[in-house]
Amino acid sequence: MLTPKQIVDALDKYIVGQDKAKRAVAIALRNRYRRSKLSEELREEITPKNIIMIGPTGVGKTEIARRFAKLVDAPLIKVEATKFTEVGYVGRDVDSMVRDLVEASIRLCKASRMENVRMMAETAAEQRLVDLLVPLRKSESKVNPMAEIQRMLGMGQQPKEPEPSEEEKRTNFTRRETVLAQLRAQRLEDEIVEIEVEEKSPGSDAMIAMGIDISTNDILGSIFPKKKKKRKVAVREARRILVQEESDRLIDMDEVTREAIEKAEQDGIIFIDEIDKIASPRGGTGGGPEVSREGVQRDILPIVEGSTVSTKYGPVKTDYILFIAAGAFHVAKVEDLIPELQGRFPIRVELNALTEEDYRCILTQPENAITKQYAALLGADNVLLQFEEDALNEIARYAHIANETTENIGARRLHTVMETLLEDISFNAGGDYPDVNLNIDAAYVRDRMAQAHVDTDLRKYIL
Repeated sequence: MLTPKQIVDALDKYIVGQDKAKRAVAIALRNRYRRSKLSEELREEITPKNIIMIGPTGVGKTEIARRFAKLVDAPLIKVEATKFTEVGYVGRDVDSMVRDLVEASIRLCKASRMENVRMMAETAAEQRLVDLLVPLRKSESKVNPMAEIQRMLGMGQQPKEPEPSEEEKRTNFTRRETVLAQLRAQRLEDEIVEIEVEEKSPGSDAMIAMGIDISTNDILGSIFPKKKKKRKVAVREARRILVQEESDRLIDMDEVTREAIEKAEQDGIIFIDEIDKIASPRGGTGGGPEVSREGVQRDILPIVEGSTVSTKYGPVKTDYILFIAAGAFHVAKVEDLIPELQGRFPIRVELNALTEEDYRCILTQPENAITKQYAALLGADNVLLQFEEDALNEIARYAHIANETTENIGARRLHTVMETLLEDISFNAGGDYPDVNLNIDAAYVRDRMAQAHVDTDLRKYIL
């Protein structure tokens, strides 16, 4: 389990600034671990301290949650609060966020169990591939009990296949050993084999729209046998399918479900983005959208407070799920949320607007820096792109000016500036050209931005 300092260090690799938000999230995550070490009586009394992040768009709220999800060994989902106002008067069933969390927990626990049985599953899949490539004779294969009974009753008698000689058995054994060695050396990856796979019927669109994700197979699976169809696939694809089937047979799904529900209840994290879009600004008309937004807040409230939600895997308690909300709050304020919902988010963290120096750091410091991304993309077409220091300063300056004089979209502005800057290079690159070295300097940046009349009309390249 990572310490708060280690979590912040990991987030620093991808997110510039916003230290307060990083610290709050890191402490909340560590508290989950601390709580798990307490006695059961005391553990039940400690509930998560939910967080609400406030700041303009493009400053890293969602990115913190996205990177945070990759650090934790816990089920985490991200939902948009606005989707609950899109369907009907009050909105879509808000319980779906808990169901999605359980599904994420099921996938997490199942992946862990499948990793534990992977070696056995791969061995069994290899044997099945050998059977497909070097079929056993009927006399060597396992006896079908039903066929034996039919033979004894004189029903459907077939001429008995003669027993293979010892020489034939040795030859067949040698062939199978040779094929097995070739499979392990991946020399037969392009061979075509015919396998049987189960047909999966997806849930209907109407059921999915109502938040019901139970397919026909789930309902009738225990009544009717599952349908299978034959497919001709390459060995590499057949191996993947067979390993998946063997893994499913080796793991106990009842145990996975039990563990997943407990993990979702005790360690689950739900990130609610755009929560400001369901806040009703004070002084509203008192009807229409305002009523709908307040209705969504009241639907979310019992889930955040702690309730029991029914899922297809069983009831799930939300008392100890950690909720992290985020919103720009340009029009509405946090105080415009209903008081009960405000009280369930005791920790408020404000994220700062980005400065020109922040844009400069975003261009180079993160491991996924935008300049590294464009250099890698154009490198695929033999264009070796490099940015001079003064060019980076100019790009940051233009992005900052654009956000100050028009709508502030934060770090996303760098993408629009870079697209304008590299438009001609991206268009002309490609084909069988030798390596080309391109150094982008401040003069080139000013020239491209001058052509776009950035200083006088920034809207020419703004999203």
